Amino acid sequence: MPATLKGSCLCGSVQYEVTGEPQRFYHCHCQRCRKATGTGHGSIVMMTPVTGITWIKGEDLLGRYKVPEAERFYTCFCTQCGGPMPRTVPELDAVFIPAGSLDTESPIPAQARIFWDSRAEWSCSDALPHFAEYPPA
Repeated sequence: MPATLKGSCLCGSVQYEVTGEPQRFYHCHCQRCRKATGTGHGSIVMMTPVTGITWIKGEDLLGRYKVPEAERFYTCFCTQCGGPMPRTVPELDAVFIPAGSLDTESPIPAQARIFWDSRAEWSCSDALPHFAEYPPA
């Protein structure tokens, strides 16, 4: 079912809209996603087609880093705040959207954790306590 997702970077200088078919929503624990996000995993919504992305504002502020040995992995980010932005993957006819950059809810829930055997030992333990905001002092 077609959907339109909107998002932006941390400083709001870059805004985008992606219209298309949601395909997957994964939490990826591979080393590249961990390094790119600085967290235990990257949360990515994959939408098709690759032409579904429209940059509403700030396209000229986008930076890109291609991992030299990677076939198609690169990061796209706002050069002002460093916020991760969607990246296109023409080989898959897809747009990979960092879920944390979304300003609207994903039309599909997270479906799986991938590259689980590559995860950092400290990542995603359900044994940790949960708090709605900061823990009590």
